Amino acid sequence: MSKTVFITGTSSGLGKLTAIRFAQLGWNVAATIRTPEKETELTAYDNIKIFKLDVTKVEQVQMAVEQAIAAFGKIDVVVNNAGMGTYGPLELAKEDAIDWQFAVNTRGPINVIRKFLPHYRANRGGMFINISSFMGITTAVPLGSLYNMSKFALEGLTEGLYYELKPFNIELRLIEQGGSTGNNFKESITWNRDENLKDYDDLMAKVQHLMNTADTSGRLDDPQIIVDAIVALATGESKKFRTVIGATGNDLMALRNSVPIEDYLETIAKNYM
Repeated sequence: MSKTVFITGTSSGLGKLTAIRFAQLGWNVAATIRTPEKETELTAYDNIKIFKLDVTKVEQVQMAVEQAIAAFGKIDVVVNNAGMGTYGPLELAKEDAIDWQFAVNTRGPINVIRKFLPHYRANRGGMFINISSFMGITTAVPLGSLYNMSKFALEGLTEGLYYELKPFNIELRLIEQGGSTGNNFKESITWNRDENLKDYDDLMAKVQHLMNTADTSGRLDDPQIIVDAIVALATGESKKFRTVIGATGNDLMALRNSVPIEDYLETIAKNYM
């Protein structure tokens, strides 16, 4: 009997690639999209069913979860992939940008997890794979305070849930990725700006230059490597609680663990100042 995976944020990038890979491996896939009427690629697979879902809307989460369970009978793995990034000086952030960053990256996974817990408890098993970032465990990137906040929070949420869900054989996993090629890296970022305040312009220019050249500088990962890691966790091939993807994340983690935090912060700052 085929297993089933429920994936959020499958309209493009990593989410879509993950849905296709699971389908090719014979899994049933519940693929969720905010605007499913626009999707054409995933509809080509008989074992993929698409459900409308905005993870920030609790009612939609409830409906999508119920529909997926009704369609497939049992969900074995949930991949919380949907996410976005708000960058720029905190001082310049609009209130709705602050709320949206938390709503998508942190409250979104909370909404999905809460709605699946009765199903997992009844089955005495299941897995949540939360797509985080090495920026949630190694370094807060300059001008990324809001994005980093959301991923640090996801890390804490996942660790905390480990203890309360272990008695029900519900497993938790974290993917610590960086940006990946072909994953709408730059398109998924919004910037806090104020044309009347110039004090942050130099730092903003340096950070934006690094991000704009990420595709050609080798700092972005092959998304298929991330997909492979997700599949390895879902199939039990890997038992890691945290899987750090790519040289950048692993190098930063090694540095972070080898020096005092003050030295680490100064080392990162020198790349931008």
